[in-house]
Amino acid sequence: MIIRSNSDTVDFAMLNDGKLVELDKEIGKNKFSVGDIFVARIKKVIPGLNAAFVDVNNDKDGFLHYHDLGPKLLSLTKFAKLVESKKIKSFSFNDFKYEKDIPKNGLIKDSLSPKQTVLVQVIKEPISTKGPRLSSEISLAGRFMVIVPFSERISISQRIKNPQEKKRLRNLVKGIKPKGFGVIVRTVAKNRKVGELKADLTDLIMRWKRLCINLNKADSYPTKILGEINRSSSKLRDVFDDSFTGIHINEAELYSEIKEYIKSIAPRKTSIVKLYSGVTPIFDKFGVERQIKSSFGRTVSMQKGAYLIIEHTEALHVIDVNSGNRSNKSKTQEETAMEVNLIASAEIARQLRLRDMGGIIVVDFIDLTSRQNRKKLFDHFCEEMAKDRTKHKILPPSKFGLIQITRQRVRAQMSINTKEPNPNKDLEVEAPILLIDKINVELGKIAKNSRYKKGKIYLHVHPFVAAYINSGFFSIKNKWVLKYKRSITVIPRDSYLYLEYHFFNNDSKLIK
Repeated sequence: MIIRSNSDTVDFAMLNDGKLVELDKEIGKNKFSVGDIFVARIKKVIPGLNAAFVDVNNDKDGFLHYHDLGPKLLSLTKFAKLVESKKIKSFSFNDFKYEKDIPKNGLIKDSLSPKQTVLVQVIKEPISTKGPRLSSEISLAGRFMVIVPFSERISISQRIKNPQEKKRLRNLVKGIKPKGFGVIVRTVAKNRKVGELKADLTDLIMRWKRLCINLNKADSYPTKILGEINRSSSKLRDVFDDSFTGIHINEAELYSEIKEYIKSIAPRKTSIVKLYSGVTPIFDKFGVERQIKSSFGRTVSMQKGAYLIIEHTEALHVIDVNSGNRSNKSKTQEETAMEVNLIASAEIARQLRLRDMGGIIVVDFIDLTSRQNRKKLFDHFCEEMAKDRTKHKILPPSKFGLIQITRQRVRAQMSINTKEPNPNKDLEVEAPILLIDKINVELGKIAKNSRYKKGKIYLHVHPFVAAYINSGFFSIKNKWVLKYKRSITVIPRDSYLYLEYHFFNNDSKLIK
């Protein structure tokens, strides 16, 4: 994992064998994250939608559907009132009397009323013109398990296939969990010792007590009473496993924070957390910036000349598989189509994770005449999609040969503009040599400036310009070094526009 921290954002890039498979962003001023818990007021109850709109201090009200209330709504409401009125101080369920469950297919107007206060949790962040999606079925996620108050149920991750391991985990959890808390055991708990599970459970119970303490102190509504742990730690909590070989961070404070977190969940892996301090920006160093540019466009190139066309619409996403210039005289059309489709399966699964595409996705693979090949393709695609942790469903090929997918999305889709302004839009553009002259003039001013007499000078430019400056033994860069008697390093930047350039000093600070 490569983590890039800027002044107000943190970007996460996950690489598998050097290939970018996931990209995420944490915005410092983001008011809503999945997992945040609020005490809020019901604003409007809409019987036609069987849902309510909730004031959570956002431009758009939160949406709370009846099916997201949870069967224990009345118990939750009663417990919250007792905590607010300071009648419960231990925050346990030992002496708490449960209310009856609400009907599975009841009506929202029978359960909620306007201006009523309710405890809600964000299950989907605000996206586009929609407010956050909310739930009153509270859950707290940890490293190895998730606890659900007002429940006694123990569930084991479906990804743990071994029956003996499932039985072992169930018996362990049954012996350590307190009364009134249901537990969902996560996949990473497989083969873990009881001490590790107990420590995780203890931490989650402490978070529940913190929630109750904050609820007790709340004096206005809406109020966030428990925030999800920061995105850096929550991201690692959800994806980190023994297969990780490196976590590289470019900021010292975040490095210390993540190292401490990894030390608490996997002490043997602490050494893989590394602070990056090179002069080349971290995303450029690990090839992330270049992969972002090549992976987020309308056209996505694949090996052997094949490519994908990805179209995003308001209603759904459409992916078309094309063989391109892929041809081989020794193979039949069916074999060529099958080969391209198998390559496309892996790339499509990667693209869905990378862009975090949600909703309905329709994939048009190259037509196959053999029923056996169609089944083989579908099975292979399901295997590739199994790597995706996000909840999804894949339908078998339709009569038209289309594969339909539904994929849950809890955050805004990752959308990156890969197009740049055309420098030739006025039919005239500066010749490269004139750009070099401009850089030369500025470099001369910097070299003469007393503030920059010591230390290296780093010139960041577009890769094409960098190649031009560095080419040949008597390169332009070497001429500058001789002329100004200064150490000059030219760094190609994939994120720069063609005519963009900047100078930086030894401390990676911009020279103005």
